[in-house]
Amino acid sequence: MTTPTRTSAAAPQAGASSLSGSDLLGAPVLDEMQLVRQLLDSWGPGAGPRLDWAAVRRRAAPWVDAVRQHPPAFWAMESLLQEYPISSAEGLALMRLAEALLRVPDTATAIALTADQLGRADFSGHGGSTAHPVLASLASQALGWSKKLLPAGSDQQPGLLQRLGAQTVVGATVRAIQLLGRQFVLGETIESALRRGHGGAVPGRLLHSYDMLGEGARTDADARRYLASYQHAIEAIATSLPGGRASRPEAADGISIKLSALEPRYEASHGHRVHERLLPRVTGLMASAAAANINLTIDAEESERLELSLQVLDALMAHAARHHPQWGGLGLAIQAYQLRAPRMIEAVIALARRHGLRLMVRLVKGAYWDSEVKRAQELGLSGYPVHTEKDHTDLSYLCCARLMLAAPDALYPQFATHNAGTIAAIGTLAATAGVPYELQRLHGMGEGIYREVMKAADAPPVRVYAPVGQHRDLLAYLVRRLLENGANSSFVHQLADPQVNLDTLLRSPLQPVATMKLALPARLYGSERPNSRGVDLNVAAERLPLVEALKVAPAAPVPDASVAEARAAMEALHAAQPAWNDVPLAERCAVLQRTADAMEAQLPRLVALLAHEGGKTLGDGVAEVREAVDFCRYYAAQAGQRLAPQALPGPTGERNELRLHGRGVFVCISPWNFPLAIFAGQVVAALVTGNTVAAKPAEQTPASARAFVELLHDSGLPRDALRLLAGPGETVGAALVGHPRCAGVCFTGSTAVARLIARTLAAGDGPIVPLIAETGGLNAMIVDSSALPEQVIDAVVTSAFRSAGQRCSALRLLCVHEGIADGLCEMLAGALQELQPGRPADAAQSWAVDVGPVIDAEAHAHLGRHVARLEREARLIGRTPLPEALRDTHIAPAAFELAQVGDLREELFGPILHVVRWSGDVDTLVDRINALGYGLTLGVHTRIDERALRVAERARVGNVYVNRNMIGAVVGVQPFGGEGLSGTGPKAGGPHYLYRFCGEQTLTINTAAAGGNAALLAGG
Repeated sequence: MTTPTRTSAAAPQAGASSLSGSDLLGAPVLDEMQLVRQLLDSWGPGAGPRLDWAAVRRRAAPWVDAVRQHPPAFWAMESLLQEYPISSAEGLALMRLAEALLRVPDTATAIALTADQLGRADFSGHGGSTAHPVLASLASQALGWSKKLLPAGSDQQPGLLQRLGAQTVVGATVRAIQLLGRQFVLGETIESALRRGHGGAVPGRLLHSYDMLGEGARTDADARRYLASYQHAIEAIATSLPGGRASRPEAADGISIKLSALEPRYEASHGHRVHERLLPRVTGLMASAAAANINLTIDAEESERLELSLQVLDALMAHAARHHPQWGGLGLAIQAYQLRAPRMIEAVIALARRHGLRLMVRLVKGAYWDSEVKRAQELGLSGYPVHTEKDHTDLSYLCCARLMLAAPDALYPQFATHNAGTIAAIGTLAATAGVPYELQRLHGMGEGIYREVMKAADAPPVRVYAPVGQHRDLLAYLVRRLLENGANSSFVHQLADPQVNLDTLLRSPLQPVATMKLALPARLYGSERPNSRGVDLNVAAERLPLVEALKVAPAAPVPDASVAEARAAMEALHAAQPAWNDVPLAERCAVLQRTADAMEAQLPRLVALLAHEGGKTLGDGVAEVREAVDFCRYYAAQAGQRLAPQALPGPTGERNELRLHGRGVFVCISPWNFPLAIFAGQVVAALVTGNTVAAKPAEQTPASARAFVELLHDSGLPRDALRLLAGPGETVGAALVGHPRCAGVCFTGSTAVARLIARTLAAGDGPIVPLIAETGGLNAMIVDSSALPEQVIDAVVTSAFRSAGQRCSALRLLCVHEGIADGLCEMLAGALQELQPGRPADAAQSWAVDVGPVIDAEAHAHLGRHVARLEREARLIGRTPLPEALRDTHIAPAAFELAQVGDLREELFGPILHVVRWSGDVDTLVDRINALGYGLTLGVHTRIDERALRVAERARVGNVYVNRNMIGAVVGVQPFGGEGLSGTGPKAGGPHYLYRFCGEQTLTINTAAAGGNAALLAGG
């Protein structure tokens, strides 16, 4: 690992980035084990300062012993996690109550939530801690009595005595959660936090970095509110200083800000908004912080924002170099669990030297590990952006620390950790380098260790990261801290456990490492099949091939087939079917596997085709190609498991076997909204089961279907096993469905057309033909008052407006509890203002487009008429601004409030959301949704587990999604399909799908016919 040399300090213009983040960070690091080996090698002989871990252990051991002999108070994090580990039902119940209870506005939901969570736990005895047996026993008894007083059914109306008891217990629980919050939130206002922070019991005044609690902004109004909060905090800190100004930033309290709180579209794809809106806000805060000469640190966020954060930092440093060259208080938090953390340190050092500034850099271990892992798995990335083993993160932390300590001209090092071994190692490294530094801890955590550390005469300054805000705002912060420090592998958790010995607790990360225990994203599904490979669009190197592919001219038009050609194709496919059915199952599966590989290899071309022909955004295009790949691999795997001959039991002397075979010619009719994925799923399911296929794509999107057919043929599929027949449904589609050789129909589209196909099939004189139909839905989302509004808005915007609302599963009806409806609708209106309509096929703007066009002029006109009716009959909640140049092709995303569920009478295939308020019994609401007759998807947002399960059981829908968005079903993970007016089943991408394409034959052979049962007579 090298440290960049000093370069020119010339400053670029404020608000303009002088380089891209990727210029300094390079390509993503995806091989964790290779990186770890390199990090270990950097501590070898001749590679730099050595670290004697035995000496580190000797330094840290007395701290650990002292903490264990004098444990922290019962409500401290260490004691709390020891008493109620988050892996236990009791710990999980407390975490869930802490996350949600304080924000619930209505008594009924508060009672239901408390009963639901406490009812799942057993507080009759404590978790075995002996540190505070009296307090632990009292707490457990109180929680146990609370549980007994609560009503048995969380949504039932209790009797009078029970009701009084329940309200009393909920009130006590709320108070307990508020007291819990006080342990981890320094003050509800910055003024109270300053008073409490300056009066600490630890000898010597602790420094603080104040963090104003809250979620990331979803609207510009949110961002302005957070901006005002930050500005007020800086002014309050300045007022607390003698003369209103600190002597130097390192010696005074400071503030931590979250960039995603200051810009609702703090995303790499919306860099223009970041520069237009975010940079002026941050530079204003910088001016105030510089005037008070205090520290302003930019908090770390998720990996997809890493390059963007570096670009923003570059621009801010350019501004600081021009306007505040003597300040030295600009800071940045860097997460050591990021694989690119050492590169990030080197990049920040290079920028500091380039601009002639000194940054205050806070090194943390990381705060979003689980979500980073999930995102990588969902996107099908080649590896994880973060270390997957704790020892790897600890190693990375020490490597980053050494880099920071080697650049005192560019950085003031700040090390945030609760790990005694890490603290001792940092002290040893800093002493060797002769460099001043600072330690940091979280408020309410690690106090015992730092009490011991600060007893030394040469102890470094200690700064407390101190959250400030209302108790109801603590939820995201508190739960994240609980998850981080409550994991069995965390130092905080192990410190409180006397069963963990010092050798384990203080083990060195500078040892040969074990292999990763967490499988890479490609192995998400184990040995059954690979996960389809995706693209991280936030990484320029991965995005560029897709953008370049958009510049290639669209594919040539696909000619329509005539009715005569359709009929001739059916006869030819019928003649070819026996030969294809006789192809060994393994070879049929191999064709699908080769096709999947070919699609991955040609992903940029296919994504560009979907953008040009179907108006798909880059993100939607990548997701669709991956879905088509998944269909090929999943059905190949399923066929191998389920289509082989199956032996059946029977009497002695007889062999019984069940065999599956193709039915004949399957007609597959696919829609325009998923012209590649649904087309591919239908076709390969029919093919792998031994059928030949007449495939009719939607009239609007035949080129995407043609591209897939060509890949199948190139992968070894006989050309007479599959025919592509483009054209109108009224002529070509009708000719195929009505042909006597049709042995089955697989259709995705409108309910009206599905009914027409069913009537056509029923009217035929030949065999009874199966119909697999997936149609639309009036898909609802139920939101109760325990749901987190920010999570709801994220799910609503994605579910209702992604793909311009043109998904079968898209959200059409949002049902919001009246207790939170006003605030949620206001937030929804603001979120709609932030969406970016555009033309995805335009390479210059493709990446920034959130909402593309509707499919054609007919759809545009129909949706326009519906919007006009809603403007007369409903209340407009909010609408996305639509540029004049897009008015003929796009429908502006909009939300309207209706009076009741029944006012929604037809499916609207576009970015139009209908909102109703509800109260009372959720069962009644579910019944009203069921009465609409559709049954495709349903979303539920609640923290009441029992309510979510009961809604799912009562709802007559195919797919229920709890506390997430309700689109993007993954093959083999969320099999997709509905009931009622939404389809026939079986579910696409599920284990029962292939059987509907098959004919069945049972073969029975009397093996005893020729002279008796020799095996039985022989004792076999």
